[in-house]
Amino acid sequence: MSTVQTDDRTTVVPMLDCSGITMSFGGIPVLKGITFSLEPGTVTALAGENGAGKSTLMKIASGQYRPDSGQVQVRGQHLPSGNTQAAYALGVAIVPQELASIPEMMVYENLFIGRELKNRFGVLDRAAMIEAAKGYLKEFGLDTDPKTRMKALPVGVRQIIEIIKATHRGARVLLLDEPTSAIAAREVARLVGIVRSLRDQGVAILFTTHKMEEIRAMADRVVVLRDGKLVSDTPLADITDDGIVTAMIGRELDQLFPERPDAGTDTVLEVDNLVIAAGAEPVSFTVKRGEILGLAGLVGAGRTELLECIYGIRKPVSGTVTVSGTTLKPGAPLSSIARNLAIVPEDRKGAGAVLSLSVLDNATLPRIAAFSKFGILSGRKRREAIGTVMKSMRLKSNGLDQHLDHLSGGNQQKVVFGRWLTGEVDALLLDEPTRGVDIGARSEIYRIITELSSAGMAVVMASSDMPEILSLSHRAFVMRELSVVGELDRAQLDSPTVQDSIFRLASGQNAAPVKDTTP
Repeated sequence: MSTVQTDDRTTVVPMLDCSGITMSFGGIPVLKGITFSLEPGTVTALAGENGAGKSTLMKIASGQYRPDSGQVQVRGQHLPSGNTQAAYALGVAIVPQELASIPEMMVYENLFIGRELKNRFGVLDRAAMIEAAKGYLKEFGLDTDPKTRMKALPVGVRQIIEIIKATHRGARVLLLDEPTSAIAAREVARLVGIVRSLRDQGVAILFTTHKMEEIRAMADRVVVLRDGKLVSDTPLADITDDGIVTAMIGRELDQLFPERPDAGTDTVLEVDNLVIAAGAEPVSFTVKRGEILGLAGLVGAGRTELLECIYGIRKPVSGTVTVSGTTLKPGAPLSSIARNLAIVPEDRKGAGAVLSLSVLDNATLPRIAAFSKFGILSGRKRREAIGTVMKSMRLKSNGLDQHLDHLSGGNQQKVVFGRWLTGEVDALLLDEPTRGVDIGARSEIYRIITELSSAGMAVVMASSDMPEILSLSHRAFVMRELSVVGELDRAQLDSPTVQDSIFRLASGQNAAPVKDTTP
C-alpha cells in the first residue's frame, strides 16, 4: 500500500485515480469530466444504465482507449493514454464481459501466456507450469485439471481463471466488466467469495453489474454514471437500492413491476405429453389468453429446451403443441410463425438479432413475406408498420436505419420484441427476457410483457430472475432435469416461503414430476 506523510498525517495514495476524463465517439459525448478514485482493499460497484459510459470508462482505465482529455494515475504514476502494456506493468488488469482467453489452449497455457516458464536450456518447462497452475487453481477453490482446454470449461470457471491470471501477474487494480452476466448462481457465489478475498489482500476492485443483490453482496461503495456524467459516489451503507436506481435513471422508479392483468378463460397454447429429450418426463400444460406462465429452475434444468421444442427450433422426442386449435408441425419454426407463435430467445446477440443490420431490417426478418410483393420489399409499408410498433416500444434510437450494435441492450431487446408485433401473435415464448438489461430498461420490458398479456396474448416466460417469476406470473412451473417437477399457483407465489419452495423443487430435495393441473 502506498502512503504519503504530510503534516503528521498519513494519506493513502489511491490505487487508481481518474481525473477529468472526457470521451466522445463520432462527436457524441460518452464521458463528461469523470473524476473518481479507487482505494486499496476496497470494492466499488460502477452502476448505470446501458449507454451510461461504464465500459468506456473501464477501457480508458485499463489503457485500451485514449481519452479526449483528463488523465489516469496508478499508485501515483501517470498512465500513458491508450497503452495496455503500461497499464498491466503498473498493475491494472481488466476481465472483460467478452472473455479474452484462448479457447483452444489449455488452462495452464492460458495462465502463463506471455510469461512462460523455461528450463536452463531455454525450453518450455511445461511440467513446472502445470504444477504451478495446480497451486493457483487450488488457491481460488477450483478443482480443475490444468491440462483441460479452456473451451471445455463453463463460462464462470473461465472467468475465474482470467482473474487468477491477472492477480498472479501482479494486478493490484482489477476491473470486472459484467462479471456475472452469463454465469450460473453457484458460480456467482464463488465469484463473490473470490472478490472478498482479493479485497482483504489489498486489491482495489471495480465491477459493473445490473443486479442490486450483487452490489449488496460485493461492494463497499457505489459510483453511478448517467448520460456520461458521474451523478453519485456514495458508501454502500449510505444509499438504498431505490436511491441507486433513482441516480441511474434520473427519476423515481415508483413501481418496477406493473399491475398484473387478469388472465382469460380461453385456451391459446396447449402442450400435450411433450418429451423434450430421451429419458425426460412428458410435459403437459395449457396457457390461457392473457395468462403469463413462469418457468423457474436452475441453469441446465431444461427451460430453454422446452421453449425451443414448443417453437420448433428443436424437435421433441414425442408429443404435440397446439396454438389456437391448430397443431404445429414438430421441429418446424415456419409452422409456428404461420400459427402466430413467436419467441424471444435467451441469446439476444447470437439468435435474437443481427447486430450489423438496422432496426428496420431486423424488424422485417420474421415478416418478410408480409412486406414483400413479387419478391420485392415494400419500403413505405414496412417503415410505417415498424415505425408504429417501435414507437409503442418506446425505442430510443436515431431512427429505423440505426444499426443494432449502436443501441443499448435494453433497446436491442425492444427491437427483438417489437419485430413480431407487425403481425398477429397469439402466444409468446420468452427466454430470459431481461438478461443483460439495465434496471430502467427492465421496467420498460415488464411494461411491454404485461401490456401484451392484457391484450390477450398467452405468454410463457423462462427466467432465472426470481422477482420476475414471482411478480409477473399468474402461475409458475419449476423445472429440473428436463422435466416439470412442481407447479405453483398465484397464492403460492405470494407466500413468504415461496423462494425456499422453488429452490427445493429445482434442486431435487422434494420434487417429483407433475402433470398439468390447469382446469
